[in-house]
Amino acid sequence: MAEKTEDETETGTKTGTTTGVKSDERTEKRPEEAVAGPEDTAAEEHAEPAEAPSGTGQGAAAVVSAALGLVSLTGGWPGTVAAARETLVGQLRTAADASVATQIKEVYGDAWDTTALWGGLFALVALITGVVVLVRPAFGAPGRTAQAPWTKSVAWAGVTLGVIGLLLAVLTYTGVLLGLPAAS
Repeated sequence: MAEKTEDETETGTKTGTTTGVKSDERTEKRPEEAVAGPEDTAAEEHAEPAEAPSGTGQGAAAVVSAALGLVSLTGGWPGTVAAARETLVGQLRTAADASVATQIKEVYGDAWDTTALWGGLFALVALITGVVVLVRPAFGAPGRTAQAPWTKSVAWAGVTLGVIGLLLAVLTYTGVLLGLPAAS
């Protein structure tokens, strides 16, 4: 191994490396590190504006739209809790000697309608959010009308799921789709 000179040893202990640079050379200021003068601050004031927004918010809203559309089809926690509450209320309000048709309507029918209402609410929010994402570029900055392709695709998925969920909710609520059984 080569022996280190006194300057190299001194530098190696100060910086943790053995670069061979004297400590006096490291403390000198470079021209690019000099303090900015008045002419430099004036140039910074007239600098280019920051980049345009990246569209992250639109992408996030598109994902939320698709997720809400999916929840409208599969059911969600609020709909499940509301349906269970309606079932309990129906059981409490229905007398034991009530007819079978009344029991079915009060215990199961109202809960079924509540589930359809919550599904329709999620579908409507998904539909509105997806449409807002799709029309947002028309109301944005004049120079920036392009939208990421994946954002459009996910927003269209949210709109589609919202329309399907809304249609199913209306059909379920009205009894056209999976209506209550008739009491014999």
